[in-house]
Amino acid sequence: MSMIGKSIRMERFVKRDTGRTIIAPMDHGVGVGPIRGLTNLPEAVDRVALGGANAVLGHMGLAKHGHRKYGNDVGLIIHLSASTSIGPNSNHKVLVTTVEEAIKVGADAVSIHVNIGAEDEPEMLQDFGHVARKCDEWGMPLLAMVYPRGPKITSEFGKDVVAHAARLAAELGADIVKTNYTGDIDSFKEVVRGTPIPVIIAGGPHMESELDLLQMIADSLEAGGKGVAIGRNVFQSEDPTRTTRRISAVVHGGFSAEEAFKIE
Repeated sequence: MSMIGKSIRMERFVKRDTGRTIIAPMDHGVGVGPIRGLTNLPEAVDRVALGGANAVLGHMGLAKHGHRKYGNDVGLIIHLSASTSIGPNSNHKVLVTTVEEAIKVGADAVSIHVNIGAEDEPEMLQDFGHVARKCDEWGMPLLAMVYPRGPKITSEFGKDVVAHAARLAAELGADIVKTNYTGDIDSFKEVVRGTPIPVIIAGGPHMESELDLLQMIADSLEAGGKGVAIGRNVFQSEDPTRTTRRISAVVHGGFSAEEAFKIE
């Protein structure tokens, strides 16, 4: 029965006809405090929902104060991990919410963050395994955000370490993995080929060119990626609804980056 639950919930944020998803992370407040674009959570959610986002992602406060207050409906993913930029080790993510608590607020999925290569990697992997078992028990989809970050990582965007991160997520029981784009189609194909679950890309730091963002997304899809989880490049854009609409045109509509960029 747990797999039926996962399947039903996944359909709430993965589009049936494309098998792809657009997720708007809004979990930044825990890490850095108030941030431009997320001052008013209900407005931020409404903007991306209007543009065609399939889900928003955030901590419990998003469910309590910002999600589904008005406007278009949109999936809800509760993030279980947290750290702050002013703590002793911002790369060490700890669990601050349980799967059961996410179920109680009506979440469609949960997410966890793991930095492989970090000094506290063993503890994060242990948490990952615990959460994955709980998700299987309750029929809750698990999105794993897995990034190569640590003293042994020579290139954060190197193909081999990104492929390792994505495969680790699948091996430990995630249903979908979010990781870095490797910079070109051929190398990202190798990441996707080695990962038996859907791979979606992170948006990364704020990009000056929206056209470049759309091209990165289009390239990741050509390589076999299944969508995006993009925060700052959406909610800090000049027009978050328009940006989301353009991303949706690429992810779900099959538009080229140039075609999508013309959408108003």
